[in-house]
Amino acid sequence: MKFPKEINTYCPYCKSHQKHKVKVASKGRARTLAKGTRSHERKLKGHGGKRAGEKTVKKQGKKQRLMLQCTNCKKKHQRILSGRTTKKVELRA
Repeated sequence: MKFPKEINTYCPYCKSHQKHKVKVASKGRARTLAKGTRSHERKLKGHGGKRAGEKTVKKQGKKQRLMLQCTNCKKKHQRILSGRTTKKVELRA
């Protein structure tokens, strides 16, 4: 999906429409001591269990998030694109 690098949209902080810079939101670095990360590491060590092989189920896509930064107040907020079919968001000039 193609999306412009700059859009005019509502800013909840200014409470008016302002120009916003658009960036595709990316995942932050995982915390190494989070419970989920620790349990996953334990699982990867593994002693026996099922063998990894070809998966028959296709994973459901994630909803794409855009980070909008107001050029007036410099605050950021997110916009989540509807639909799970969008694999890649491309920013164009």
